[in-house]
Amino acid sequence: MQKLTFQIQGSADEPYIVTFEKPSDGNLNAYCTCPAGQNGQYCKHRFGLLNGEVKNIVSGNKDDLPTLADMFKGSDVETTYLKVIQLENETTALKKKLGAAKKDLATAMLR
Repeated sequence: MQKLTFQIQGSADEPYIVTFEKPSDGNLNAYCTCPAGQNGQYCKHRFGLLNGEVKNIVSGNKDDLPTLADMFKGSDVETTYLKVIQLENETTALKKKLGAAKKDLATAMLR
């Protein structure tokens, strides 16, 4: 089993511990000691590491991110991660369209 651990400085005084494990079955397990991670919810610390974000890593192992990327490829997490990215992009595009429509509506009300 492959295992990587990072310490991430979040909003708490003590850094959060984020652990990624890849057992031989190809799945990727990820744990974080933040409140969201401990409750099985979306955790920005795990997601940030999967995005390659290094700014909050305080454990001194930023060079392990390429290994994490290799663990991620082909895992069960990769598929759902890509869906989240796709939906976030669609949401951004819809927010822009909605903003433009609201502006058009406000303009139409002043004619």
